[in-house]
Amino acid sequence: MSDLLERLRGRGWRMTSQRRVVAEVLDGEHVHLTADEVHARAGQRLPEISRATVYNTLGELVLLGEIIEVSTDGRAKRYDPNAHRPHHHLVCTNCDTIRDVHPSGNPLTDLPTEERFGFRVTEADITYRGLCPSCA
Repeated sequence: MSDLLERLRGRGWRMTSQRRVVAEVLDGEHVHLTADEVHARAGQRLPEISRATVYNTLGELVLLGEIIEVSTDGRAKRYDPNAHRPHHHLVCTNCDTIRDVHPSGNPLTDLPTEERFGFRVTEADITYRGLCPSCA
């Protein structure tokens, strides 16, 4: 579960009804929704919410570091509320479902020295791909 709403309240983020609904849609299971999916779900709760408000709120949350913009294979950007816990992504190559995964090991130290080419590695973005149970 995400703690996005709790983090935003702790920061004193101005919680208008529109912002609250966007945050509520993102909070919870890490399902990595597109902006259009966030807008559709937010519209069910607050029918008058505009697409522009959703996009602006998502952009602000990304700038605040409270959500992560995830893009796989040049497809629609998706939004991940799990911004404060290191993780990787597991992507279904058929339906584009994205799930957070936390494999054991540390990708920063798992890369052999001879494969670093002198780089001081500070982060790693790993994406696992396959078929989800529904598509398999």
